[in-house]
Amino acid sequence: MKRIALIIVASFFLVVGCRKKTTTQETAQIEVNKGDIVNTIINDKESFYYVDFKNYPNNDKSLPIGVFDSGTGGLTVLKAIVNYDQNKNETQETGSDGILDFNKESFIYLGDQANMPYGNYSGVGKVDLLDEHIIKDAQFLLSNKYYSDANDSIANIDKQSIKVIVIACNTATAYGKEDIEAFLKKANSDIKVIGVIDAGVRGVLERMQPDEDGNIGVLATAGTVSSKGYHNTILKFKNELGYTGNIEVFSQGGVGIAEAVDEDANYFNRNLKKPRQDYKGPGLLDADIKIDKTLFDIYNFNFSNYKMLCDTKNADDCSILQINDAENYVRYHLVTLMENIRKSNTKNKLKSIILGCTHYPYLTEEIKTVLNELYNYKAKDGSFLYRGFMTENIQLIDPAVNTAKELYDYLNKKSLFNPDGDINASEFYISVPNKDNKSIKVDEEGRFTYDYKYGRNAGEIQEYVKVVPFSRDNVSNDILLRFQKQIPYVYQLIHNFNSNNKKTVDLSFASKI
Repeated sequence: MKRIALIIVASFFLVVGCRKKTTTQETAQIEVNKGDIVNTIINDKESFYYVDFKNYPNNDKSLPIGVFDSGTGGLTVLKAIVNYDQNKNETQETGSDGILDFNKESFIYLGDQANMPYGNYSGVGKVDLLDEHIIKDAQFLLSNKYYSDANDSIANIDKQSIKVIVIACNTATAYGKEDIEAFLKKANSDIKVIGVIDAGVRGVLERMQPDEDGNIGVLATAGTVSSKGYHNTILKFKNELGYTGNIEVFSQGGVGIAEAVDEDANYFNRNLKKPRQDYKGPGLLDADIKIDKTLFDIYNFNFSNYKMLCDTKNADDCSILQINDAENYVRYHLVTLMENIRKSNTKNKLKSIILGCTHYPYLTEEIKTVLNELYNYKAKDGSFLYRGFMTENIQLIDPAVNTAKELYDYLNKKSLFNPDGDINASEFYISVPNKDNKSIKVDEEGRFTYDYKYGRNAGEIQEYVKVVPFSRDNVSNDILLRFQKQIPYVYQLIHNFNSNNKKTVDLSFASKI
């Protein structure tokens, strides 16, 4: 393959403390090869993405567990895993013993925030590019490379490999789990891959009787909904497990919810006071994700503090209306879901909603609030508009707990539990645009522009991003405050990583979490 070097830096080895760096030949060149990412990883020894599978430490109990997501949403899955206590640690028998089941396991977490949201790639015809991102996520977990920070031009090579991969992302599970498994098979690797969709479906069916009728809602990214991953898996498990009831599935693509949680500027910008041109969320004129003015009273949007952006002072007179708040996105999509159910011919009631995106558990209280409002909403004639189509207490199904169970069962079956490890050795990484790659295009906030993010093509093997440790340089204070409140143990592990791990020694005091 012809390799075009965009950046050439003199070759040398740099050692900082105990950390090793790769040579410039391996990393400072930005590859723009035409080819297949899987073959590159397995066969191209000169590539940044090469993984030496022939010498990979298979079945090593001491290795960490790899977890990845398109952003920080997957930390809700990690929360369920690290807080899991359903077994006795000494005997592995079922039953809580007050000691966390994964207390001696360490984790390596990756949030591919630079390339998120994953849910939009299918809508713009770039599933092949999404698949490439997902394979690169797995490659990072399997490899030994990372960068100290966004300005580091040479990668460190002292990251550990992993013994199992958990895809803490519904869209990545739907589109990429089988691809990762095929990639690992081609590499003659027996690394296990666990996804969240099967776990979520098991979770919702466990809460239903085998002969029970009911509707299951799926609130997920547009990409996950488009893949029909949950819909098909529910029907598959329903038949395999012998459920005979009339189960119907209603899916809603939650465009903007995950993006608002991760503060994607195309969907949420706390500094705005008026509508902007680059907005990608629901609007008054969008045929696919239209805000219906006749439903304003039902949406019950919060217009305070510019949480909705209107081009006039009076909301009823808006010709342009943009959502600029995570809860308002929830309101739009739950009303849309209930409208679709109400207008269907279903005789069933909505009993459960699968939170089919790992970002959504951050908004559990907001979702419960809106569902309660809709249950009690009265039409002009005094009748309850939605009560006949929903149970009073709809169960919210977070696939994370069942994912933790599947991970535990696998490690137990394969005798892969680490007897001497420490969960405080866990590491947390996030992707940022690679400014050494002169072909990338970023906005004023340093993020990929929308057109560039979705305008790239699969098969151009290059470093679009650098994977660096979590820090205050790449995770906002508001997101960190949410971590402290909603995933405190995971937040403490992130803090430990920033404070005590040699891989973050180059971070300034102000950058550390």
